[in-house]
Amino acid sequence: MYTIVSATHAVANFVRLLVLFALLCPRSALAEITVTDDLRATVTLAGPAMRVVSLAPHITELLFAAGAGEQIIGVVRHSDFPPAALEIAQIGSYKSISYEALLALQPDLVVAWHSGNGSEIIARLRELGLTVYVNEPRTLPHVARALRDFGQLTGHAEAASSAADSFEARFTALQARYRDRPLVSVFYQVWNQPLTTLNGEHLISDVIRLCGGNNVFADAVVLAPQINVESVIRVDPQVIVASGMGESRPEWLDMWEAWPSIRAVRTHQLYYVPPDLLQRHTPRVLDGAEILCRHLDETRASMSKPAAGVSNLR
Repeated sequence: MYTIVSATHAVANFVRLLVLFALLCPRSALAEITVTDDLRATVTLAGPAMRVVSLAPHITELLFAAGAGEQIIGVVRHSDFPPAALEIAQIGSYKSISYEALLALQPDLVVAWHSGNGSEIIARLRELGLTVYVNEPRTLPHVARALRDFGQLTGHAEAASSAADSFEARFTALQARYRDRPLVSVFYQVWNQPLTTLNGEHLISDVIRLCGGNNVFADAVVLAPQINVESVIRVDPQVIVASGMGESRPEWLDMWEAWPSIRAVRTHQLYYVPPDLLQRHTPRVLDGAEILCRHLDETRASMSKPAAGVSNLR
């Protein structure tokens, strides 16, 4: 009888200790969140971030897509999608932020863009004691990963996972559709003065690969190299794709007509894809991918036909 009573007593004491421990420990500690960012740094939060600052337009869009739009308290210029992002306080541009304005917002999480903001800004944010997650998606699967990470960090894991699943399913379908198409050489032009393109490590190169294309400047050393016309003539792309800055096809795309020795010019394979659909690392990049893939199919069709005088300028 004594043994039974003692055992019951011991269990009761153990339960009381567990309750006491739960009361003494902060509730947030029980909900600790840990993820690894794109620079392999560990980011830990005591609980879901309720005050988030985004330092790039594509990050703002990703946070909304992950279900955390209402938790964003600060953004940089050109954060214009979805439209609700235009109502959020701006703290500068992705290259020049106001640290005073940022600190005044008292964020519990800052999401930075490594190749856009740069190492100096990111280091300064950490020196100021801010918790920073660095985003740097270089492939299409990384977009889905970012959605899931943002969902975890902001308490929207289920919604973000659903968005990531939808993105991955659409990506897989496009892969299946275009993986066996004949290879097309592509020059992707970001800007005209200075003449700028992207190397094989950029997300847009992954889009080009998805569509059955080959980035003619994939081997460039820097992410966004400045080149010259002679180098484009030398690589002789089958198609030239331009982006620009807005929703309209840039006039400078037509300047390539002055160099008919380039196959893309000679066969009238000069195309435009809105930059917001290709140059932002968000779910909408697959909208841009579908447009680009159709353009590359048009180029393939032109390769199988005799030369004609009909232009495909788009």
